[in-house]
Parts: sequence; structure tokens; C-alpha cells
Amino acid sequence: MKQVFDLVIFGGTGDLSMRKLLPAMYRAYHQGHCSEDSRILVCCRKPSDFEVLPERIEEALKTFLDAEEFDSSRCNAFMSIVEPVMLDLTNLEQGWTQFSDLFEGREEYIRLFYLAVMPSIYGACCENLSTKNLITPNSRIVVEKPLGYDLDSAEKINETMARYFQEEQIYRIDHYLGKETVQNLLALRFGNFLFENIWDSKAIEHIQISISEQVGLEGRAGFYDEAGAMRDMVQNHLLQLLCLVAMESPNKLRAEDVRVEKIKVLRALKPILPEDMESSVVRGQYVSGQIDGEKVPGYLDELESYQSNTETYVAIKTFIENWRWAGVPFYLRTGKRLKKRSAEIIVQFKNVTHNVYGSKEKNLEPNRLIIQLQPEEKIQLVLMAKAIGEHGEKKSENEDLSSSLESKENLKPITLNLDFSQESIPFKSSAYQRLLIDAIHGNSTLFIHRDEVRAAWKWVDPIIESWKSSAVPPEFYSAGSWGPTKANELFEKREQSWINIAENKTSTGKSK
Repeated sequence: MKQVFDLVIFGGTGDLSMRKLLPAMYRAYHQGHCSEDSRILVCCRKPSDFEVLPERIEEALKTFLDAEEFDSSRCNAFMSIVEPVMLDLTNLEQGWTQFSDLFEGREEYIRLFYLAVMPSIYGACCENLSTKNLITPNSRIVVEKPLGYDLDSAEKINETMARYFQEEQIYRIDHYLGKETVQNLLALRFGNFLFENIWDSKAIEHIQISISEQVGLEGRAGFYDEAGAMRDMVQNHLLQLLCLVAMESPNKLRAEDVRVEKIKVLRALKPILPEDMESSVVRGQYVSGQIDGEKVPGYLDELESYQSNTETYVAIKTFIENWRWAGVPFYLRTGKRLKKRSAEIIVQFKNVTHNVYGSKEKNLEPNRLIIQLQPEEKIQLVLMAKAIGEHGEKKSENEDLSSSLESKENLKPITLNLDFSQESIPFKSSAYQRLLIDAIHGNSTLFIHRDEVRAAWKWVDPIIESWKSSAVPPEFYSAGSWGPTKANELFEKREQSWINIAENKTSTGKSK
């Protein structure tokens, strides 16, 4: 039996709602995840927005869904469960009585309140929901990152929400965790004997986790200059992906078991002390350049300021101090205005113990497992194999096989592909769709617990404090590049560098 729910989107006219949440629920509705008795209440504050909200939603669906997904009849069917609501979130006298009346007789249904608003008004939203007796045992709230600007502010936000909701009712969302490929990472690790037995320091050389963006500030100048890449991306997205890569196998894939293992990883992260900053962290800021042949402004130009040390790029080398990962570097990086939009996890395995090909050693590349999250979702395994159709010839009876193989370029890396974008399904799934449906059904496995937020900030805060106390400005990099060249100096070995799957090259330009 389908779950009947009321999904309330506070901040319903905002970019997140129009671009992600409503298209996700459109897909969920047409894939049969929503009962006809369910409702999506889209809240707005201005009468002018309220009057045209249905038209705006239809236009957003037409814009952000794929062409084959949208048509007018399907849109009309979806809109039958969508209801515009006029409401001032911070003023109990503006619309809250009428809003409360909408829930009469529906107390037994799931209530999912999505706070697609600034964290500064989370408290007012929760307080008003409580005052109007709208928080039931079946109520949940979903909140977006970043949760605070440091440990202290994050704790205050969490404490405010905890006055009105139990921890199991609070769903802190990170949309990267809803991606199919991330979930397949867990299946790959814990469902396959092959990877279960090579997932440690004995077999793995290093791991790279990258999230690269082409966009700049996108109208978020005020927010971003206070946050920066460390708070906006590293503290949540990158550390969450690191946890899933590095955590021990939980007893079951239950929310509480997964949470325990993720927190262990965060607590085992080696602290980056002020004396380690030079060798472990690179921060950068983009200047003007070209992306896809078009000139784009620098960060300070977009900010309309002459001075700011806010980082738009971060690269970090870190270690996890436990038995499984002792000595294995984890390289994290993220940046804006980079050459391509991409997100991937690259697990690089160690070289073969003994190279039987002699002088051909330079052609032997290490095996790699590539988990790509965007723009496509796919998993690839890079192996060395003999080039088809090429043959070495013996020059004499005394020549051994390795000498024969050396006479031509016989070995090359080949890629085994599992490409999820090629799967034939009527409608594409999305990370937000998966996470919203999970929240409706009370499955918090792919959401973030308060203890994870606390542990992540405890690791990130000292890095930010080191930047504040240092007079060293960020490294500049041109928009349309792969970031500061200094980021390659983080690698333990000279021949290693960042691997850019988006163009199948390392950031130093060597073909791979």
C-alpha cells in the first residue's frame, strides 16, 4: 500500500524547489510512488507569486525535466496533487492559521516539511509549526546544507531543531548520497568478494575524490564569500563521500549501523595542524579566463570587490588513522570555474609486485576503479591488457617471450564499463527523488546524523582557523583551468597527479 503524505516545501518559489524538488516529485508521481490522496504544498510569501505559482511550476518542469519526460497531460495529472500556499514563515499572523487548517483530519498521514530556506529561519519555522500543533509523531523535517559556518553555529542550529523534533525526525540532506552510483559503491564494496578482499592499504595506493564545477557565484555572492569552498563543499559533500569509501562494513545497511561506521571514519581523520598546512592543503581563487570558448570574469569581478581571500578551490591530502587505511593518502579537491563539470571517486591500486615485461615498465599503468557521479553516472575498472591484433616476433630461438613482447606496443589500459546512463527506463531517477521518497518512508540511511555534522566540523574548523591566522593569500588560477598547479605538489610520488576523468587526462596534461 502506498504511503499517504503531505510534503510541504517552505521556500517553494526558490531555485532549489523549482530546479530540483518539484521535478523530482513529478518523476516520483509518474513512477507510482505517490498516492492520489497525497499532497505537495508549495509555500510562497508574496501575493504576486501566489497568483502565478501554477504557471511557474509548469514552466520549471518544462525547463528542468528531460524533453521525453514532460508533456501537458502528465503535468496536469501531477498538478492535481500540488497546492499553492501563501505563508510568511517568520510571522505567525501571516497565513499560519489558514495553513494549519489544511491539516485537519490528516493527522495520521506522514508530514514532511522541507526547509528550502536559509538556516537562519529554521528556528522560526520550527517554532511556528510547534505553536500551531502541526508536529505529530509522523512529522519529519528535511534541511539543506551547509548547516552552520563552524562547529558552534552548527550546534546552535541543531539545538534549535532539537527543541521541537526528535533526532530521528530530522533529515539532513546531501544530494550526492542519493546518486545511484554512490549507492552502487556500497553494493560494490559489500556485495562482491573481489573488492571486499582488496579494499585496504595492502592493495590501494591512494584515493582521489573530486567535485569540479564550471559555474561561478550564480547570484550567491554574499553567501559564498562568507562560506567559501571549504564550508560549502568539503565539510559535507566530500567528507560524506570519503566516509562511504572508507568505512567498515556495517552489520546491516540500517541507518544507525551506517551512521556508526561513518562517524568512526570522521573521528579517525588525521588532524591537519598549522605546521602541516603547506604540505597538506592548497586553497585557490579563480581569476578571469575562458570556459568552452567564452570569456568569464574572475571571482573578485563577480563579487564586485577589490579584496577577498575566500577560497573558490580547495585541495587536501589527508590520512585515516586506522588499520585498514594506514599510510594511504586520500586526496580531496573541489573548485568553481574549473575546465569541466565533473564529480568522481578514483581508487588507484598499487603497481604489480613484479614487472615481467622488463624495459616496458613505463607502459604499465596501475589499475583504477573510477566511480563517476556527474555529468554521467557510471563505474569503470581500468586494467592492463594485450592490444588486440598486435604481435611481437622472435628474432632468434634464444629470445624469451618478454623480449618478443617488447618489440611492439603490446600492452595498453582497457576499461570495463558499467554505464547507468545507458539503462533503458521510462523516466530518469534523480538523487532528490530517491532522498525525498526515503524521507517519506522514514529511511534515514542516506541522510546525515547530528553526530556526523559535529565530527566533520571538528576536523574542518582548524583548517579554516589556520587560514585566518595566516597572511598567505589563496593561489590564483585561471577560470577554465583545473585549478592551481601547486595542487599537484600534494601527491606523495612525483609521477602522480590529479586525474581528470572529464577529459581523460591528468591535470598536468599527460594522456591517460
